[in-house]
Amino acid sequence: METDDASPIVTGVEGLDYVLRGGYAKFRSHLVEGRPGSGKTTLGLQFLLNGAQNKERCLYITLSESKRELLSVASRHGLSLDGIEILELVPPELSLDPSQLQTLVHSSDLELGETVQSALAEIERLKPDRVVFDSLSEIRLLSQGSLRYRRQVLALKSFFLLSNATVLLLDDLTAGHDDLNLHSISHGVIRLEQLSPVYGGERRRLRVIKMRGVQIRGGYHDFVIRPGGLTVFPRLVASEHELVEYGPPASSETSIDNLAGGGLERGTSTLLMGPSGVGKSTIASAYCHAALLRGESVLVLLFDETKRIFMARASGLGMNLEAFAEEGRLLLEQIDPAELSPGELSARIQSAVERSNARIVVVDSLTGYLNTMSGEQHLVLQMHEILTYLNHKGVVTILVLANHGLIGQVAAPVEMTYLCDSVMLLRFFESGGRLRRAISVVKRRVGPHEDTIREFKITAAGLAVGEPLEGFRGILTGVPSFEGKKADLLEGEPS
Repeated sequence: METDDASPIVTGVEGLDYVLRGGYAKFRSHLVEGRPGSGKTTLGLQFLLNGAQNKERCLYITLSESKRELLSVASRHGLSLDGIEILELVPPELSLDPSQLQTLVHSSDLELGETVQSALAEIERLKPDRVVFDSLSEIRLLSQGSLRYRRQVLALKSFFLLSNATVLLLDDLTAGHDDLNLHSISHGVIRLEQLSPVYGGERRRLRVIKMRGVQIRGGYHDFVIRPGGLTVFPRLVASEHELVEYGPPASSETSIDNLAGGGLERGTSTLLMGPSGVGKSTIASAYCHAALLRGESVLVLLFDETKRIFMARASGLGMNLEAFAEEGRLLLEQIDPAELSPGELSARIQSAVERSNARIVVVDSLTGYLNTMSGEQHLVLQMHEILTYLNHKGVVTILVLANHGLIGQVAAPVEMTYLCDSVMLLRFFESGGRLRRAISVVKRRVGPHEDTIREFKITAAGLAVGEPLEGFRGILTGVPSFEGKKADLLEGEPS
């Protein structure tokens, strides 16, 4: 017995090794199942290509696709199958070659026997290290019975084991139901799924149903198929990431810091709530600009506006961000919720923190982020993992949440206040026949904060915050009005 028997070997798929805690089990047979179009063939080719790069002998046995089709798939991904042997098997009864047609005997036994023997003979000749068998559906059809099919797959598994080959058995689930016989026979089972939302691009995900002797990272993991092959985005588990030391609070270099107790603490999250146009994104931009001036890196996820508008708005407030974007410290990600899966979004955040050392992450807005999810409960669960991860990494997280409605009674589209460490509440209020803006901090877990309500203005020079106002009524109901002295308000026209 080999000393490295069943030890993990690399899958060739980015992210999948992390899910499997190292890769496939060496010298074992693994079942990869999924409907047509879910990505099984591409996953199998990547496994063999990785082996070919390591000078291993690789064999692709195909009963469902021709060699010509496989080469075409590889070329569209920019891949070369040099170094991979391709055995194209066509059962005699399915061949149009007159010499292969049987005129007197129509025997499924003969078809199955010849097909399997051809595969075994090629394995015996080549002695491959890695094998992809595509697909078991053809064996199922030729077997014409579940008992015979199970015996045939067991025989294949035993032969592969004796041959010291690591094998992927592909199955397209044409049986119409879960074939638990295959699950019990296989050392590992991976299921690929393709989902079609009502609007937007298709979503793909995988789940490792079993992997003997390995504590896999369970649950669904999103993946995409793009030129170059599959990329898996493992589900983010915050508890697996180490805590880092926190630095000094993050300042916005404006008087808003006075409300927040001197700035936003590292490793905390802050929710900016208010109606559209009240100034939430502007406050977030002020914190980003101050961080960039300190030499930090910043990630901004834009759901509701384009990069051009974000830059133009910041420039109009005296914050020139172009140089930081060109330098690579301002990471602007314009997100299309219809095309991006939640798993890929989490992966982008993780990459910005660990590879680009982003110290501030802004999600603008949670309303747009909600559209990437299938339901509110999923949003809260995933956002909990993301916020916990960012807190562990000492990152300042700023979440922007637009209320439903512009004036009058407003309501939040999703309850997120209990997840965040701080909550800033922004409202429009009326005074002297004009609309003005009010800001208050209603929650802060780390340290004290002001419990006052202040007016603030957005000017070409930036943000200006006034003195505490005592003449407010109805600020928490969503319909605030100011009944104090006009002299207490900020001078000049309201922004």
